[in-house]
Amino acid sequence: MKKVLIFCSFFICLNVLAQNKSTFFSIKNSRPVDLVNVFLGSSADHGQMSPAASYPFSMLSIGPQTYPKTHTGYEYLAKKFVGFTHNRFEGVGCQGSGGNILIKPFMGNDPAKSTLLKSSEKAGPGYYEVGFENKIKVQLAVLGNAGKHAYQFPKGEKGFYLDLSYAFNGAFVSEEHEVNGNTVSGWIVSKTTCSVGKYKLYYYLELEGGNGWKDEANHKLVALLNSSSTQAGVNIAFSAVSVTAAKANINKMGFDKLKTQSSNDWNTHLSKIAVDGDLESAKLFYSLLYRTMQSPYVISEADGQYRNTKGELQKDKEIRYNGWAIWDNYRTQLPLLSLITPDRFQGITNSIADLYNSGKKDYATQTEPSNTVRTEHAIVVLLDAYRKGYKVDFNKIIDSVTKEVDGLDYKSPDKALESSYDNWALSEIFKILKNKNKSDVYLKKALEYKTYWNKDFKDMSKPDVDRMQARGLYQGTIWQYRWFVPYDFKGLIALDGGEEAYLAKLDEFFDRDLYNHANEPDLQVPLMYNVTKQGYKSQYWMHQLAADTVIQNYFNDNSRGIGSYIGKIYRNQPHAYLRTMDDDAGAMSAWYIFAASGFSPACVGWPVYYLNVPLFPSLTYQLAKGRTFKIETENFSMKNKYIKAVTLNGKPFNKNYITQDDIFAGGILKITASSTSVKNSQTENWISSLEE
Repeated sequence: MKKVLIFCSFFICLNVLAQNKSTFFSIKNSRPVDLVNVFLGSSADHGQMSPAASYPFSMLSIGPQTYPKTHTGYEYLAKKFVGFTHNRFEGVGCQGSGGNILIKPFMGNDPAKSTLLKSSEKAGPGYYEVGFENKIKVQLAVLGNAGKHAYQFPKGEKGFYLDLSYAFNGAFVSEEHEVNGNTVSGWIVSKTTCSVGKYKLYYYLELEGGNGWKDEANHKLVALLNSSSTQAGVNIAFSAVSVTAAKANINKMGFDKLKTQSSNDWNTHLSKIAVDGDLESAKLFYSLLYRTMQSPYVISEADGQYRNTKGELQKDKEIRYNGWAIWDNYRTQLPLLSLITPDRFQGITNSIADLYNSGKKDYATQTEPSNTVRTEHAIVVLLDAYRKGYKVDFNKIIDSVTKEVDGLDYKSPDKALESSYDNWALSEIFKILKNKNKSDVYLKKALEYKTYWNKDFKDMSKPDVDRMQARGLYQGTIWQYRWFVPYDFKGLIALDGGEEAYLAKLDEFFDRDLYNHANEPDLQVPLMYNVTKQGYKSQYWMHQLAADTVIQNYFNDNSRGIGSYIGKIYRNQPHAYLRTMDDDAGAMSAWYIFAASGFSPACVGWPVYYLNVPLFPSLTYQLAKGRTFKIETENFSMKNKYIKAVTLNGKPFNKNYITQDDIFAGGILKITASSTSVKNSQTENWISSLEE
């Protein structure tokens, strides 16, 4: 009997080990790219993301157009397809934008009478495929600014319908094209996100198979295939420079090879952060990390040519980018890119700085080289980049930057605080330029936020303080905007009546579930206990919002208390986010990546990150020059959300923050986690201040 028990115990142990192995992810034996769920956030208004075939920072993404659709043209639950389009701005509002160049495969001789009903579907980074009930099968892949369609048809009459005037929300403006047998090339002008400006894209498209394109007028073309043929393909490439450049970008590689290369390149990008831990958590992590690398878009060619926001042809040795959503993602996605894409971030920095030379608007110009959204707080991003070691020639743009700051709007309470942030950044830039007089002028102007704060945000007894858009606010409440003083937390505490009063208000804010993770205005508030002795509360809230159950009462349709949400915010499913919560060009995904990593930006403009307990036992950031920065969690458990102790490279680390220099130097940050909090921390706490 004893031998039998030992024998059974041995196999039980083997079974447990097998289960543990199957639920544990390590980059040492698996590929991050294989974990990505591109359908996350692709249903209803729960992220506004699509499963389109894409490539890191490419303006070309080939994706399905469904009926009904969401902002990106696709609804996960939809069965009926309209066709396939070649660009979209992932996760942004205003009903989305892009959707240029619609291709529809059809059976019979009339595209309008051929219906595409989905029967099967799968996708991953770089590719998408779908099967229809009429037996048409479509595969899409993208590599750089080039893409391929591969089609399988049943025998019979069939062809392709091409609509060059198709765009989301009536955004099409104009186009010119040239047909040459099986090729169509030209340019298209469409309205940018929110229809504020316009962008111009150049394309080259060639059909493999078929009898050539027939121009049907009114921007529509048709190509018929031989009734006996069962396969056809389409090559397409984009450029922000010219049709000639687009043609040069056409990739002649076979479909499977191109798809494999795209997947491998995505894997290289995703491997910039290596996690070890629970497999399901890793799937969510990499699915969100994937979203942080969709934009901004590469707009320069291999020879360095690009067009600026005036439409002028320029040349630079650094890769140039466009397609901004800075107001949305300057706090999270751009700081993350400064860490994981240092090879790209100098080009991103140069491209943002160049906006001041070529015609920067808060939203978009009328001659953008790509689709774009908005650029408020670009000055803060440039200051942040400079302090992280990226080059910024402030002397070259100082006049334009000053003009922008001098023209900022203070008409509403939220804009007064946001404008003060930019005044602070300009003061710091003049300090860098060793112009004390100018620095003092803009510091004084930044300090005027106190007048606005005392007027609108001090008295929280008024009945409108928890109402969406009260007093002309933009997508938020007085409660949510009152904390937006990241450049002067020390001054904010004094305005609020000292640390005890400040903590009481913060506690009330979270106790009453007034925080809104569906939008960005109060995104930094969970970190704001870190400027006090009760930093453990920030550790708690970062964990709760990233990985546990919360109550959310506010939504982006400006509703409050209507259909309150109880549950997790981040979920690996088509209904991924809160109702009405957009990913906003990687902003919300990057917030999660930081929280999961154990550090988050304290104040953009300072290269400082507050610490929290990571969501994995181990994460490793791959840095420049072969260095790595590893974050290890000792005593890891999802129940252990508080920091007990920290070491950096084996030495006690008595700070509640790390810096960009700490990270870039490489090494090991070890965080000892605990289920109980350190009530009165004795750490050195970083706090922003406008005091000299």
